[in-house]
This record gives sequence, structure tokens and C-alpha cells, in this order.
Amino acid sequence: MILGVCSWLSEKLGWDVRLLRVGFVIAALFFGTGLGLYLILWIVKLLSK
Repeated sequence: MILGVCSWLSEKLGWDVRLLRVGFVIAALFFGTGLGLYLILWIVKLLSK
């Protein structure tokens, strides 16, 4: 939502953007991996332009 990763990833995968956002929040809160994965995907998004 902040960096556009979920909307970009939903376009690439054909998934609903809301499911991805909920998945990132759950991963961040319960597993601690959501923020790191989000930042890695943001870098991938920037490099793929």
C-alpha cells in the first residue's frame, strides 16, 4: 500500500490485492517476515522497470 508492492504483485500473479495485503500483515505480525519480504519485493519492483 505504501510502496505499491501489493498492487504490482497482484497484477503479476493475477491475485486479489486484498488477499496479498492481508497476507503481508499476517506475515509481519505473526512470523516477522512480512516487512523484509515486502522490502525485497519493492527492490525487485524497482529493478524490473
